[in-house]
Amino acid sequence: MEWIESSLGWAKSNQAIVWWLFAVSLVFCLATPLVVGWFVTRLPRDYFSKDRRPLEWADRYPVFRLALLIAKNLAGAVLVVAGIAMLMLPGQGLLTIVVGLVLLNFPGKFRLQRWLVRRPNVWRSINWLRKRAKREPLEDPYEDKKPHGKNNGATRKKRPAV
Repeated sequence: MEWIESSLGWAKSNQAIVWWLFAVSLVFCLATPLVVGWFVTRLPRDYFSKDRRPLEWADRYPVFRLALLIAKNLAGAVLVVAGIAMLMLPGQGLLTIVVGLVLLNFPGKFRLQRWLVRRPNVWRSINWLRKRAKREPLEDPYEDKKPHGKNNGATRKKRPAV
């Protein structure tokens, strides 16, 4: 109980910071669903079905690409730190951490995104948002790998020629 008293004492002595944290939290709470929905509806239909995402503009504008990568990763890091803080403060802590991780670049990120998007509830929600925005549903990245026929995709090994 001592930590609660010390936290309340800190909050009373730093009311301006607490109000700013509350305001930022409220903005993230209201803006995150809108921004995520907007981005989901703007994704190309084949975004997750290709093995790699094309970056045609990156070769033409290398300085712009570097500046964008730095800004994007910096914003992602700030959101992750803010999300961790929001776990103890009012706000969408986990959601803010997820948005921050989406902005960060790290190995295996695209594979992780594909895995997350393919969860049935997420897939339905994304395509529902796209339908409401009058966009075509996303192409299933594993559609051509689904099993067909009686043997549910199991293939028989060919016998070696004698």
